[in-house]
Amino acid sequence: MENKRLATLLGFLEANPNDSFARYGVAQEYVKAGEHESGLAEFNKLIELSPDYQAAYYHAGKACEALAKSAEARGFYERGVEASHRTGDLHARSELETALSELGD
Repeated sequence: MENKRLATLLGFLEANPNDSFARYGVAQEYVKAGEHESGLAEFNKLIELSPDYQAAYYHAGKACEALAKSAEARGFYERGVEASHRTGDLHARSELETALSELGD
């Protein structure tokens, strides 16, 4: 089945590759479709483009967890906490710290 939402978002990105919201949507659509590697690649591009886009760190970490890449997940969560300090986003910080604690050692 064709993912029309993904196709639409990819069209937005083609027109404006720096559109953070569209890139986040593309990443999320890939993850929802079980294409975690593709989603992770988009989250990485998003973080490079917009290092303070808080949700990207959390969801990139979750994609890593789905791929059994705990060390990479930890890295995303830790970088997200750092970003939350820059932006003052206490809610994002709380979610990222919870994800870190649930990840364990």
